[in-house]
Amino acid sequence: MRAAVMGANDGILSVAGIVIGVAGATTNSYAIFISGIAGMLAGTVSMAMGEYVSVNTQKDAQKRAVIRQKRALEHNYQKEFEFVKHNYLKQGIDEQLAEKATKEMMSKDALVTTVRERYGFEVSEFTSPYAAAMSSMVAFPLGSVLPLVAISLFPNAIRIIATFVAVIIALSFTGYGAAVLGNANRKQGVLRNVVSGILTMVVTYVIGSLIGS
Repeated sequence: MRAAVMGANDGILSVAGIVIGVAGATTNSYAIFISGIAGMLAGTVSMAMGEYVSVNTQKDAQKRAVIRQKRALEHNYQKEFEFVKHNYLKQGIDEQLAEKATKEMMSKDALVTTVRERYGFEVSEFTSPYAAAMSSMVAFPLGSVLPLVAISLFPNAIRIIATFVAVIIALSFTGYGAAVLGNANRKQGVLRNVVSGILTMVVTYVIGSLIGS
């Protein structure tokens, strides 16, 4: 889901920047459309490969963390026990209850418990790099269709401003979705996404206008 939302967001933002920039340089609809298609294709491959490499790197780091934790439990079990107990105490749990909870969790599966408490992930829940790459590969072109269609279908007189509006609305949705998935502040997520989109389109339009003039 994270890869899909971010892929769609990047598709919207990247292709919007390209077509707005080219539209600032020329009124030729064919040139604008071709540049958008080229950006869509290049971005789709780039995002999928980038997501694959990124998730693989994360997965390798998680595997190394599990190996380190196995060694830690073998050589200093009590230290790991105290670490888990201290985490429970920091959450406001009574000391006796924290002691009891730690004993129960550690006796059930010490590796799973300590990896979760130290590194924040579940041993059995590694993200698939293939699934992330495929999600991004599908989401990026879907996101990039919006600015491409907007810049192509609207009349010349309003197509730039119409594309601006369409992209801002779309970025509001993807910004909100990303904030929900990341358990972050919704308003800040939407605002940050919209502002970055506006800046991207303004900068590329100004550069395109200067080149075109």
